[in-house]
Amino acid sequence: MKDEINTSKSVAQSPFDETRVDDGALVLTYKNESNKVQSLAKEIDSDYIQFHFCVKGSSRFVFNEGRYILNILEENSLLLYNPQRDLPINLQIDPNSWIVSILISIKNFHGLFSQEADYITFLSDDNKDKKYYKDGVISPSMAIVLNQLINYNLNQSIKNLYYKGKAYELLSLYFNRSEDADVEQCPFLVDETNVIKIRKAKEIVIARMAEPPSLQELADEIGLNLKKLKEGFKQIYGDSVFSFLFDYKMEVARKLLESGDDNVNEVGLKVGYSTSSHFIAAFKKKYGTTPKKYVMSLSS
Repeated sequence: MKDEINTSKSVAQSPFDETRVDDGALVLTYKNESNKVQSLAKEIDSDYIQFHFCVKGSSRFVFNEGRYILNILEENSLLLYNPQRDLPINLQIDPNSWIVSILISIKNFHGLFSQEADYITFLSDDNKDKKYYKDGVISPSMAIVLNQLINYNLNQSIKNLYYKGKAYELLSLYFNRSEDADVEQCPFLVDETNVIKIRKAKEIVIARMAEPPSLQELADEIGLNLKKLKEGFKQIYGDSVFSFLFDYKMEVARKLLESGDDNVNEVGLKVGYSTSSHFIAAFKKKYGTTPKKYVMSLSS
């Protein structure tokens, strides 16, 4: 059985941040902070199980030269395994999207569950030679670990050790049978309830993007103090509440302009700008061009 991932054919436009945490185990992370879709590719042989987590935004896995596509949306995961053939990663990461992937050989993976292999359905004798696919939702406890991985800022000398611990912690949470899993205590996240509240805050500002509440009003509505809201939102989504909202509004505006159903003034009003001049200035700040020029570039 092969224990090394074939990296000789990596043809990514932008490479993953790749950390080998064990023989036959890798952690891949990628932040697309640009306003363009980024394509990443990596050859993976059939001995490997792939766990992919979309921490932010959205991405697509492309198979068979584009004939088959699997979407992975924010706060969702994909498990992919096919012992019959190599399953290369061909990933298209949308703007402002983050991905974390764990690749682990079946040999190592079996070792993790040697005492409880019957619990993992695709490890059974009946299924060991079958391909396996599963999507799922990222739990609050998993979200904490994923953000610790993708926002790593400790000394580089301990990165491999830190990633190894976090990768196996993430897998244990992924396969946890109980809903009462203990959560690592973050400085500002006392428990998973706070993570759920911060996710609620994100939903509120998106739903009311044209007239969002103030930070204090938002904190009061979700039942969290202002400091924990600001620190927690930054930790989970990588940005302040209003920077996140600005990026979201601009993305909505861009898609509305592309659809052609609304003029510039109407799009500006829909995303919360009472005057077209303010909307034009905001759009240009984000994309480097005016809404009108952007629309003209689409037709050309």
